[in-house]
Amino acid sequence: MNLLDNIPLIKGEIADYQFDSDGILYSFSKSPKRTIKNISENIALVKQVTGGKKVPLLIYLCKSPVPDKTARSFSTEQLPNVYTAMAMVSKPGLSKLIMNVLFKFKKPPIPMKSFSDDKQAKEWLKQYL
Repeated sequence: MNLLDNIPLIKGEIADYQFDSDGILYSFSKSPKRTIKNISENIALVKQVTGGKKVPLLIYLCKSPVPDKTARSFSTEQLPNVYTAMAMVSKPGLSKLIMNVLFKFKKPPIPMKSFSDDKQAKEWLKQYL
């Protein structure tokens, strides 16, 4: 996980963010359990950071408690309102686990792909700018 030079870090409860000059939002995931309340607050923060524009997200995942079904459903519904695509960077296996938890029964609402290398993740996201 690498912070970007000369770009302010915006702190949130469930993630911290940096928004680069290319238009990619970087998310540094934190471990609190996701709830409708903190997901809603996070969406408001993301919209503030991006000026309300839908952007590609490069997220550095960390282990966190599995949210309840209502929070998972709410999170899934909100993704296309704030992001054009999501690249997940993590240790092998973690992003697959998250994908299985969130999208076991239906297709993700935006393009998503897992990576172990953030440079490859950024290159993939550029097509969604």
